Amino acid sequence: MVARIRTVAFRGIDVLDIDVEVQIASGMMALTLVGLPDKAVAESRERVRAALHALGLALPPKRMTINLAPADVTKEGSHYDLSIALGLLTAMDILPADQMGNYIALGELGLDASLRAVNGVLPAAVQAQIHNRGLICPAQSGGEAAWAGDLEILAPHSLLQLINHFKGTQILSRPTAQAPRTPTGFVRDLAEVKGQETAKRALEITAAGGHNLLMSGPPGSGKSMLASCLPGILPPLTPREALEVSIIHSLAGTLPEGGLLTTRPYRDPHHSASQPALIGGGHRSKPGEISLAHKGVLFLDELPEFQRTTLEALRQPLETGEALVARVNYHVTWPANFQLIAAMNPCRCGYFGVPDQECSKAPKCADDYQSRLSGPLLDRIDLQVDVPQVSVADLSSVPDGESSSRVAARVKKVREISRARFLSLDPETPHMVNADMSGKVLEQIAVMDDKAHALLMNAAEKLKLSARAFHRMKRVARTIADLDHGAEVIGAAHIGEALTYRKLRVLDV
Repeated sequence: MVARIRTVAFRGIDVLDIDVEVQIASGMMALTLVGLPDKAVAESRERVRAALHALGLALPPKRMTINLAPADVTKEGSHYDLSIALGLLTAMDILPADQMGNYIALGELGLDASLRAVNGVLPAAVQAQIHNRGLICPAQSGGEAAWAGDLEILAPHSLLQLINHFKGTQILSRPTAQAPRTPTGFVRDLAEVKGQETAKRALEITAAGGHNLLMSGPPGSGKSMLASCLPGILPPLTPREALEVSIIHSLAGTLPEGGLLTTRPYRDPHHSASQPALIGGGHRSKPGEISLAHKGVLFLDELPEFQRTTLEALRQPLETGEALVARVNYHVTWPANFQLIAAMNPCRCGYFGVPDQECSKAPKCADDYQSRLSGPLLDRIDLQVDVPQVSVADLSSVPDGESSSRVAARVKKVREISRARFLSLDPETPHMVNADMSGKVLEQIAVMDDKAHALLMNAAEKLKLSARAFHRMKRVARTIADLDHGAEVIGAAHIGEALTYRKLRVLDV
């Protein structure tokens, strides 16, 4: 007899069905595990043996073979413990074989037969819902699994509770979905930012259109503070986006207490982060910071201090919204549709352009420092603004500005306008914000009057704009027009403001 239990493997956000086949046959006592298990899976034999011993059960003195099929897919992680244990219990006629085939099981076993939480319960529950199956997972992960929909979920604290449930001596109730959680991190209010009206205006445009932003200025000018205000003016995630983002965080093990995420992620890795940490990958493929910032914000402070190869690896995800991790053993694609917010000093000492504070190496130090950022990377950043130093006198005399709640209301209105416009063109459109517009959609939506068109063409010629920068300029102008009471036609004033947010000066245009 061969007992079969279903579990899953993860390749990026893709969920692969895995059959755990257990055969008990005559022969010298042995417990053999095959099917390309990694070290964590191979060690599950000892955890399962100890867990069964804790329940007063002994493995039969026969030859036991456990196959993880398909055999050519590498199995990684400790979540196979539960399915292996259930397969052995089914083969030993302790659990009913006709019922076990209706579930997907995953969980890590303790030596005392307790169940411990594992990563990836939410996507596994979605997979079970799609195939009309139930899910067996640890109790700590039950609230997370309940968000997948109306499927049968068994979430015991221990293996003994699960056995008693199938024996009919105990009933496991379905777990309830846990309340959505807010990601940890401090979000500032825009009212706290003194001055910096140009930068705050650029931040509002960034939020409304989903654009990328680079802020350059001396130390203490408020760049990091402005970036921390961005989550407070972004709209909450839609239900579909919340599930998509939560699946990624579930696989990474960063989903807070199993609750669904409803606010947009905000990630701010240190500039010493490696390329796999930022993009994803590693020995066991994990989502990087850009994927954990999916549908949210990735803030890179001290941008030129990041490794050059790490920054250049951002170029493809910024265009495609995906991170393709290619290794010898696997190819994995992670979603990475994020907003890049970057900050930098104008030079190494930080005070280039500040009277009486420039170092003796100016302007060469500024040229050398800024040359760490390649042209192709800067070409993908829609808005590039200077954030000048604010004097102490201004800090005490300038009144508070608009609150984040007021700005967020305008941002929400613009996003509703742009979304309605996209849906009117194509009800199945994937576009959500102006920054996502393809070239064909851009021609239909970014309609300019004659003066605006002439100004943009003149600027493109004088500034030698690339085709990418040209189209990004039109997207920014479309967002500015939407902020201008939802103007249908882009005017010269909208193009003029969009031009001021390029790093190159355009005073002679």
